[in-house]
Amino acid sequence: MPPKKSATKAMSDDHKAALAQGRQLGRVVRSYLEALDATSPKPGRPRTVASVTAQLRKLEPQIERADPVLRVNLIQRRIYLERHLAELSTTADVAELEKAFISDAKRYSDLKGISYAAWREVGVPAMVLTAAGLSRRG
Repeated sequence: MPPKKSATKAMSDDHKAALAQGRQLGRVVRSYLEALDATSPKPGRPRTVASVTAQLRKLEPQIERADPVLRVNLIQRRIYLERHLAELSTTADVAELEKAFISDAKRYSDLKGISYAAWREVGVPAMVLTAAGLSRRG
């Protein structure tokens, strides 16, 4: 005799709301951390829109007179620079994301068990954590 199928219970509205809130908290945290990562200083000279544009201008004449093998490498370089230029041109509004993070970080930390030290290690400034109500002690 085959085992009886258990009736699946429908999720309560409270459960659905809690899941939706968790997803929203996760989106806020992810957006802020990604913006922090994108805007954090990298080793070497900082790249600006002007410097990348200048590199692209210098690249075009080189592509025109290059042999086929060098041309494909230069074209790939151009594609990389164009993507990088698009990233530089569409930087996230970190201030807005930071404001949302400050509002939600404490609740997210409590739900996920994330410590002050963990936030600091991924680059969240101490000032932001303090504003969010998180402390070193717990």
